[in-house]
Amino acid sequence: MKSTDLLVIGGSAGGILSATTARKAYGNIDITVIRNTEKVMVPCGIPYIYGTLHSTDKNVIPDAGLLDANIHLSIDQVTKIDPETKTVATEGNEIYQYKKLVIATGSLPIIPKFIPGHDLENVIPILKNQNYLNTVLEKVNAAENAVVIGGGFIGVEFAEQIKLLGKNVTLVELADACLWQAFDRSFTDEIENSMKENGVSVLTETKVKAIIGTEKVEAVELENGDKIKADLVILALGVKPNAVLAEAAGIKLNERGAIIVDQYTRTSDPDVFAVGDCAEKKCFFTGKDAPVLLASTAAMEAKIAGCNAFQLRQVRENKGTISAFSTKVFGRTYAAAGLTESKADEEGFSIIKGEFTTMDRHPGSLPGMQKISIKLMFAKCSGVLLGAQISGGDSVGEIINILSLAIQKGATAGELNTFQVATHPLITASPIAYPINAAAMNAIAANCSALNEGLKI
Repeated sequence: MKSTDLLVIGGSAGGILSATTARKAYGNIDITVIRNTEKVMVPCGIPYIYGTLHSTDKNVIPDAGLLDANIHLSIDQVTKIDPETKTVATEGNEIYQYKKLVIATGSLPIIPKFIPGHDLENVIPILKNQNYLNTVLEKVNAAENAVVIGGGFIGVEFAEQIKLLGKNVTLVELADACLWQAFDRSFTDEIENSMKENGVSVLTETKVKAIIGTEKVEAVELENGDKIKADLVILALGVKPNAVLAEAAGIKLNERGAIIVDQYTRTSDPDVFAVGDCAEKKCFFTGKDAPVLLASTAAMEAKIAGCNAFQLRQVRENKGTISAFSTKVFGRTYAAAGLTESKADEEGFSIIKGEFTTMDRHPGSLPGMQKISIKLMFAKCSGVLLGAQISGGDSVGEIINILSLAIQKGATAGELNTFQVATHPLITASPIAYPINAAAMNAIAANCSALNEGLKI
């Protein structure tokens, strides 16, 4: 039997940061990470293996962060957690005794077993295993006609990357828009139009009836009877928490199968923490279940777990996820954080909007310039920022991070209108048209117009 102070199951973002944060917080304790793969894939980089990197070896999270922090790393498969004896058993016949345990077992792809033919050869769910993804790479390269089922981030990104290889690509989405959970219609229309202009066939409000073939996939049949020729199908219907070990150990799960945790990521067992995709998520604004599974959220939770594993040292209120997203589709970046306008309406928020369009460099004649479009949504009475959506060049990826912090801190339209920015012609929008300031001012102006009715000056 091996003994360790902190044992972490899982070696992706949640597992790595739980271990390295604990090392910084508690100094010379014994820390062990167990993971079931020799190498760990960058999860958000998986689609880019196929059209950009062309190799899984270029999408690996290095082990240096763990090894340099003197953290023991074991490549093994955990088979059982026993909270009563505080032990973990593995396929390699090892038994680990722990004082504190972090479960960071991630998620598994949703397999649509209700679709006939889902188990045919070349019908591919996305697993985060390098050997598996190498096989997928061979299949993608050999294919001519690909169908992607699911229009979320993974589906959109896979469709783009496979199209870059010159393949025939069709994306099928059941909802009325791709990426509808993150963006409102003006942004989803822009994304879909970009995909269509670049040769991707996008079918929304479309249901798959069956996947057809004898041994290998040959076509995808739609509910309306149409058939799309396919020698490759990517299943991108989302993911679900991988909480099998926790459930078998008697740790409480919610109705969706995610591990129930408190604001310090503690489970129903006070010596067991859970972070990342396997742990439940709550909406920042409503406290409702919010199944938004992101590496960035896992990173935040892991820092909380690592810092508070043995003592509550980082006293904070983890109010939940604000669902911050970013992606890049055919050269244009799209990002969002917080509530969409449709979600705000659904939850009963009264909002004011501020929208603005400008250039990401000044003057706009500079090479490499892209147009930025931004939409901010504020609570009508308090002016507190509820949500943001933005498209443009690469700078959008960091602008949304500013807005993510603003949402978490309850920043108002007035504060965002006057917050101070560093600008430069080659790298930012103009100081007289900085998108956050300008959109916030437009929201204030919209609110003021109602107050001005009947005003005598």
